Parts: sequence; structure tokens; C-alpha cells
Amino acid sequence: MIIPKLHYITQGDSPKQILENVQKACTSGAELVQLRYKNVSEKKFLKLAEEVIKITSHFQTRLIINDHYKVAKTIKADGVHLGPSDVSPTIARKHLYTWQSIGGTANTLQDCEALIAQDVDYISLGPFRFTDTKSELGPILGLEGYTAIMDVLNTTTPVIGVGGINTADIEAILKTGISGVAVSTEITKNFDSIKTFNQLLKASVIAEQRHTFE
Repeated sequence: MIIPKLHYITQGDSPKQILENVQKACTSGAELVQLRYKNVSEKKFLKLAEEVIKITSHFQTRLIINDHYKVAKTIKADGVHLGPSDVSPTIARKHLYTWQSIGGTANTLQDCEALIAQDVDYISLGPFRFTDTKSELGPILGLEGYTAIMDVLNTTTPVIGVGGINTADIEAILKTGISGVAVSTEITKNFDSIKTFNQLLKASVIAEQRHTFE
């Protein structure tokens, strides 16, 4: 399963706002949307997810559901993203279809290794810097934290950077061995930035390949 290099994590104070933002993200070329809507009942979340998947399916954009693995199964989303306080990937895997992906959040090398042991499809490592979109932040990692973890982590599992990342950070982040980024605020402020993120994330791959073949 290939995990896209750019994940858009939804923002919005209401289902209407979230749906508008998903529409804008898909129109602007987002390959993957992670639906995040905190502090609502599973029933309300399901109702929103059913609307969101109509949009993402139309654009052939992948949809990952944050936390609610049962909703992910019900609407046949592409996968689920689980935080440290959510159900473990091992348990979620038993409930999901075999083709659905599971991502997990990590803040330390130990977190990453624990997730790899549970066969996640990708790891979100962060926070890169302070962000107010999340209420309980782990210690800020920055480039030094990313480098320290990625130098030791021996895995083929894609590691995605997350937490207050903007386009100016991409080149340096990719040098640490991180393979992609999950972005919320920067994209919500300007959906045109999706094109810039995609260019930066893909350009780096071409540059690396050229370098190898010389």
C-alpha cells in the first residue's frame, strides 16, 4: 500500500465548515484527507463522514478517519488514524477490512517501535513545532528530534511529519529521512499551498534519484 506524501488533516468548527474545507482540499489536488472532528458523538461523526466520503470518492482522494475505526469500516474509508489514547492498532485491525490502512501517532523512538511491532501502515511523528490544533501536545521534536529518531529507526514503514509544518520546512524535514507530512492549519489558511507542498515533496524524490544514479 502506497501512502501519499501529503495528508490534509481537516479543520473546521462545524460539519458545514469541514465539508467546505474538504471540498476545497480535493479541488486543490489533495491526495489524502484525514477527517478529524473532536468532541462529538460517534453518531454525529458518522453522519459527517458519510458526507465527506461522497466528496473524496468523487475526486478519488483517499479518506482516513481519525480515531473512529468503526466509522471507517462502516463507510469503507481507506483507513483509520489512531492516537496514543485510542484503541490499539492490533485491536482495530481485527475489526477493519484487510485493505484498510492504519496509521498511528508517535512522539518518541519507543512509540515508533511499538507501532511498527503492531504492523501499522504509516507513522505520524510529531509535533514538529508548537501547534494549537491539538490540545495535548507531546514534547516538540523539531529537526533535531526528527534526525535523532530517524537515524536510529530501522524501518520501511513510512514516517510522516506532523505539527505546525509549513512549505518552508519541507526540504529540511525530508533530509532527516521523514517521507511525507500531515498538514492542517497551513493548508486551511491557503488551499493553493497544496500544490506547493506536492511539488516540494515530489521534487525531492526526483533529486534523490538523480543523485543515486550518477
